[in-house]
Amino acid sequence: MPPRSKLEQLPADIKQWLDSALVESGFAGYELLEKEVNKLLEQAGAEFRVGKSSIHRYGSAFEERMKSLRMVSEQAKAMIDASPDEEDAVSQALIRMTQEKLFNVVLDLNVDPSKLNLAGITRAIADLARASISNKKYATEVKARAIAALASVTAVVKKAGLTPEAVDQIRREILGIAG
Repeated sequence: MPPRSKLEQLPADIKQWLDSALVESGFAGYELLEKEVNKLLEQAGAEFRVGKSSIHRYGSAFEERMKSLRMVSEQAKAMIDASPDEEDAVSQALIRMTQEKLFNVVLDLNVDPSKLNLAGITRAIADLARASISNKKYATEVKARAIAALASVTAVVKKAGLTPEAVDQIRREILGIAG
């Protein structure tokens, strides 16, 4: 098994700074990043230094993960935009995609299970499931209100003497099936 990367040994605050700096720099300027990280390590009293190549390898992998995450987000948005979702199928698909991506991230990052926040990941999945249930409940309530409004409007327009075709057109508009 290869030795553990020095970047994995960075103190949390320095690692967070590096991640932000990589994104802000557009994953470029590795020589400057090397100098800054090593300066921070020295100030923190660390007994090791990191090289430009290590930062570049880490940055390349991080950039790929960012691209993948961005692609998944864009695909999810496109799915939502392309398909009205009365049955909450998109939310269900997003939950499944998120679960798959979380699983792949855990595998790809070679995360030490003892350092993995399984409770946080589980909580995120549970939050997604609750959101999905809330969306379904809201969609059901909206549909019920539309049906109630339809019954009320139908009674009013029939009393007003509208033709059956006009009543049908109003019904289709309210239900969102006009065409």
